Amino acid sequence: MELIKKHFPHLTPLQMEQYARLPELYAEWNSRINVISRKDIDELECHHVLHSLGITQMLYFKPDTSVLDFGTGGGFPGIPLAIMFPQCHFMLVDSIGKKVRVAAAVAESLGLQNVQTLHGRGEEVKEKYDFVVSRAVTTLSDLVKYVRPLVKKECRNALPNGLICLKGGNVESETAPYRKHVLVQDLYPSFEEPFFDTKKVIYLPLP
Repeated sequence: MELIKKHFPHLTPLQMEQYARLPELYAEWNSRINVISRKDIDELECHHVLHSLGITQMLYFKPDTSVLDFGTGGGFPGIPLAIMFPQCHFMLVDSIGKKVRVAAAVAESLGLQNVQTLHGRGEEVKEKYDFVVSRAVTTLSDLVKYVRPLVKKECRNALPNGLICLKGGNVESETAPYRKHVLVQDLYPSFEEPFFDTKKVIYLPLP
């Protein structure tokens, strides 16, 4: 995990060990359940792990922050974030059961005590969280509609509670309705790899 080490040089040995195990774990699961495209599995570190950690370019979660990963798939961005923030609490939810099973198995293999998983539709979650994170599962307007009821009112972080999502390409049309409140951060050149040239992290407070 040289890319992770380069961008996050102050990780603990345990965190580096956990990140280093991800390619093997996902390759093993992907051979049984296709949760990552075949062309992407060889680019797991950049396209999935480091991309998930793009959330940190917007906010570092304080201890005890609760985070819902809405539409986690096989565990992104939730698993990499749970490694990065071991004192925070993560709920990973997805409507596709086989993907949730992979996320749960990876979390268990890594010994991540701060991760729970749920098979179901994200908008049906009953609990409330400080932040909802997501990686391009649907349009920003649909995400806002689904997750607004899931966000706590009481804030503990440098940014008010809300939605943080990862998207690529031109996002102006999606963010225009929220332009008074939305923050958009380019991941390039902070992450200088070509993959991140059009990648962005978007934050929207949801009071």
